[in-house]
Amino acid sequence: MKYTEEHEWLRVDGELLVVGITEYAAKQLGDVVFVELPEVEAQVAKGDEVCVIESVKAASDILAPLEGEIVEVNEALVDNPALVNDDPTGEAWFFKMRVDDLSVLDGFMTEDEYAEFVA
Repeated sequence: MKYTEEHEWLRVDGELLVVGITEYAAKQLGDVVFVELPEVEAQVAKGDEVCVIESVKAASDILAPLEGEIVEVNEALVDNPALVNDDPTGEAWFFKMRVDDLSVLDGFMTEDEYAEFVA
């Protein structure tokens, strides 16, 4: 996995990029009560707000880590937003996107670099 400074994790799944939030971010948010997902087939630019997460503490946006197309969303989060707290780096992925060049992931943080970033 790779990590962003916005506390998102990125995982390659075949030709797609899977995006979620880190365990650190989930803990900072507290109990998640609502998730708004992007539209499938939406074209997004790096930095676009694509998801909204609301918790008992605050609302937060998930940003597109790269330019691309949203090809799948995790509908389970709409029905059960608590998944974000229960399994942030597994079942609680937010969306999958198609990007032109997955090699750009090399520019994101490794797990060790992310751990140092949040320390």
